[in-house]
Amino acid sequence: MQDILKGIRIVEGSAFIAAPSAGMTLAQLGADVIRFDMIGGGIDYHRWPVSAKGKSLYWHSLNKGKRSIAVDFRHAEGRELLVQLITAPGEDAGLFVTNFPARGWLGYEMLRAHREDLIFINLAGDRHGGNALDYTVNSKVGLPYLIGDGEEPKNNPFPAWDVIAGQQIALGLLAAERHRRRTGSGQFVSITLADVALATMGHLGYIAEAQINEMARQPVGNHIFGTFGHDFLCQDGKRVMVVGVSTKQWQALVNVTETEAAVAALEEQLGLSFVQEGDRFEARESLRGIFEPWFLSKRFSTVAEALNSADACWGPYQNIAELVADDIDCSEDNPLFQSVNQPGIGECLMPGQALSFGAFIREAITPAPLLGQHTDEVLSEILGLSDMQIGRLHDKKIVEGPDERN
Repeated sequence: MQDILKGIRIVEGSAFIAAPSAGMTLAQLGADVIRFDMIGGGIDYHRWPVSAKGKSLYWHSLNKGKRSIAVDFRHAEGRELLVQLITAPGEDAGLFVTNFPARGWLGYEMLRAHREDLIFINLAGDRHGGNALDYTVNSKVGLPYLIGDGEEPKNNPFPAWDVIAGQQIALGLLAAERHRRRTGSGQFVSITLADVALATMGHLGYIAEAQINEMARQPVGNHIFGTFGHDFLCQDGKRVMVVGVSTKQWQALVNVTETEAAVAALEEQLGLSFVQEGDRFEARESLRGIFEPWFLSKRFSTVAEALNSADACWGPYQNIAELVADDIDCSEDNPLFQSVNQPGIGECLMPGQALSFGAFIREAITPAPLLGQHTDEVLSEILGLSDMQIGRLHDKKIVEGPDERN
C-alpha cells in the first residue's frame, strides 16, 4: 500500500471484477474506499475459487484495503443510509463507483439533488443498456477466432476487458476529481465493458486492418503477429517462449542458437530482410525450423543460462502452481508481495499495487475486510449516528456488523 491518495473517500457498490478492481486499485494507493454489500453478502461473495472452508478467495482478493459495511438496501431506511454516505459532505468525498444500474435510488440526478458536485462513475455492459460479461464481449470482438485453427472459437480464460475496465474506472475517477478541484463541478461518468473492448481493438489496429486492408486478422497459433516469436521444446520436455521483436532481441536469438549462416541463407532464398519485423513474420515457419534443433538438443537449464547470457527476451512455460511454488518473482523477494493474514482464510501471499511511487514507501498490505467489519465505524464517523441510533438499526436488521462465520 502507498498513501499517494490518502484523504480521498470513495464509496463503492459493485459486483464481478471491473468495478471491485477499480476500488481495490484506489484503496491500495491510499484512498479510503468504503464498499457496501447486502447483509449476508452480494452475488459474488461466495464465488469460486473458494477455500476448503468455503471462503471466497475471489471476493477477498478483489477487496483488499477497503472498508466494508453491510446494509439491507431492499429496505427504504437502508437505502437512505447509503444515499447519505455517497453524498456525505467533504472536499475529498462525494465520489461514487458502481456497476449497479444508475436508476431509482441510485440514479445520478436523484443523488445529485443531495450533493451537486457528486462524481458518479457507472460501468454498464454495453451502450444499449444490455448485460455483458467479459466472455460475451470477447466473443463479440472476434478474438476467440484468433486462437487455434480459426474455425472453432476458443475462449481465453483471462478477463482482459474487466481488468482494463477497472483501470479505466480508476483513471476516470481521478480525472473527474481533478476537474472538480479546478472548476467545482461534479459529473456523471459512464463507461461500458463493450466499449472498453471495442476501443482497445481499434487502438491496436485490428479494426483498421479489417477496414483498410479488407482483411480480418488470421489465427497465428503460437507465433506473434507481425514479428517473430514462438515456443520451443527443450530436450527434457520443458518449454520456453522466445521473442525477437526488437533488432537487439532478434540478433540475440540468432547468436545464441548459432544459426547466423542458416538465417542469412534463408533471407537470400526468400528475398527478405530479417531486419524488418514483417519479413520475420512472413518467414516464421522456416525460421522456427532453423531454431528448433538447438532447443531440442539442450536441457532447459542450459537453454535458460544461454538465453540469459545473450540478453535474449524469453520466458519459461510454467503452470500457476509452479509459479507460486518455484518462481522467486512470485514471493516476498519481490517488493510487490507480502505474506498477509487474511481473516477467515489464513496466511497467504498478497500483491500490492504494481505502481511504485518514488516519494512514497510501501507500507503493509491491508487484507480484505470481513463483511460488515466497519459498519458501526462508518455510521458513526461519517454519518454522525449515535450508539443508540446504530443499535436501533441493528435491531431492525437494517445493518449488520462482522460475522466471522460468513
